Order: sequence, then C-alpha cells, then structure tokens
Amino acid sequence: MGARPKFVCWEARSKEMKVLTFEKGKSRRLRLTLASTTTPTEHCELERDGFCQNPFFECLVAEVHEEDKAKEGFTMVGYALYFYTYSTWKGRSVYLEDLYVMPEFRGKGIGKGLLGKVAEMGKKEQCVRLQLSVLEWNTPSRDFYAAKGALDLTDNEGWHFIRFDGQNLDNLANEAPKD
Repeated sequence: MGARPKFVCWEARSKEMKVLTFEKGKSRRLRLTLASTTTPTEHCELERDGFCQNPFFECLVAEVHEEDKAKEGFTMVGYALYFYTYSTWKGRSVYLEDLYVMPEFRGKGIGKGLLGKVAEMGKKEQCVRLQLSVLEWNTPSRDFYAAKGALDLTDNEGWHFIRFDGQNLDNLANEAPKD
C-alpha cells in the first residue's frame, strides 16, 4: 500500500449507496471496531433510521481503490455520520456524531477528507457551525480537531453535555403535561 492511498468519499443516501454502505460485513466491521466500548447499533436500525423518508442522520463513507484495500480485504475504510440541528443563538448547525477511519489508514488524509466533506455539506445547508463531542481520554482525536481549528467549548465556554437515557428518560417523558 502506498503512503497516501487515493480514496473517494461517497454520500450514503441513494439506494445504490445503501447497498455499498450497509453491505454485510463492511459496515459491521467498521462499527464493531468503533464501538469497542459500547454496543453497536443493529444493522436494521441503521437502515431504518438513515434511509427512511425523513432520515435521522446522513453518512459519508471513504472507500479506497482495490489496490489499496485493507489487510482484511475491505475497500470501505472510514465513515462520517452526521445530522442537522438548530441553535436559538446561532441558527443552523451540523453535528458530527461519528468520524472513524480504520487504524491502518489513519494519518493518510482520509479523516481530514471526511471532516471537510461534512463541513462542505453543512455549508451547503447554510449551517453556521459544525459541532461534535470527544471523550476526554481521546487525546489523538482532540489534537486532530484542534489542529483543524476546533474550539474546546468545555475549556473556552464552560459548556457541559447533559444526557437523559434509560429510566431517567422514561421518567422525564412521564412527567410531560398530558393533552
């Protein structure tokens, strides 16, 4: 494999790309590697939520040419999963949920290419910012984003990400006013 494999970045929206993106084994391998500490979303949920009439997310995939394929034979070597959100202070935003490149392909411009494509898609939708979250221990990713100009809102503005899930989400929903 050369130092910088050529790759293409596909938008996983059409039925043709759906077959490529969710072909058994390829996306599962990427998701299982990504989700080493969590349970990966099931194939049927990804297909349901990403390819419905009003998708919850959009996805870009990076695929290298056959001659640059991974040791295991994969040509799809990375992806970026994102969705649109809204800020009452700033307006339209794009949120990057996952950016993943297989370890053997890191440092070759693929992550940078995917990140740039997500930014381009956001700008096309008139978004004024790209947001994401990174775990504190993930120094390589934090450094990667900082090198691209990202601000750490925890350090700079004191923002904390808050989550309700499981029983706490159920409790909160049950407290909602009834019609």
